[in-house]
Amino acid sequence: MKRKEIGKIKAVQQLTADIYRMDVECEAAQAAVPGQFCNLYMASEAHVLPRPISICQIDKESGTLTFVYRTVGQGTKWFTTLQAGDTIELMGPLGNGFTELGYNNPMLVGGGVGVPPMLGLAQALDGKCTVVLGYRDAQTFLKAEFEKTGATVVIATDDGSVGTHGTVVDAIKANGVEADVIYSCGPKPMLRALKGYAEEKKIACYVSMEERMACGVGACLGCVCETTEKDHHSKVNNTRVCKDGPVFRAEEVVL
Repeated sequence: MKRKEIGKIKAVQQLTADIYRMDVECEAAQAAVPGQFCNLYMASEAHVLPRPISICQIDKESGTLTFVYRTVGQGTKWFTTLQAGDTIELMGPLGNGFTELGYNNPMLVGGGVGVPPMLGLAQALDGKCTVVLGYRDAQTFLKAEFEKTGATVVIATDDGSVGTHGTVVDAIKANGVEADVIYSCGPKPMLRALKGYAEEKKIACYVSMEERMACGVGACLGCVCETTEKDHHSKVNNTRVCKDGPVFRAEEVVL
């Protein structure tokens, strides 16, 4: 199900200097799965392109989606001005999510704004997983929410202020984390390192790609990424992150 609708803002909360949480009551919540995203629109004729924001949490009982995002431009800054009771136009859920969940010992890895999508997945797994989160510093947004799921939470920070000083892979090794699958979302260097780690350990690895998007539905081809196999229609090594992703098997994409 993907269509435009008018959602109702239930709450907007500032989590760090530039990270915000927004809860939206919408019909899209009934069909959403962890790893998908929605297009959020500004109420401005000067800004017609939507902002693709990953889904952080899904509450089907209340019909609510939670979005956690970093303010980087006019669109995301406008979202921070919304208040409970306001409305917002959105379309979703879009893309594919983390649906291959039949593993015994999953590891969830999120870095930066790739942290929020992992929360919904941790909840879908009833906390039966290890979560490795990478942050710039001690502003470890959503850490408490991950702990509430019952998951084992491991932290890495760039400046060493919390947890392991270094990358998420450094934290995995330092804490002796073992798994039979990795689900991940974050910057490309992090995903590349996780792909290599998974290959070394001979375990499955799923990556959620971050790319700039315009349409969000596969029409504009603005978010293509390179693949390891040729597309059987176009005969080129490209695929659309918004429609064919954002979640891929790590071996399917070039990182």
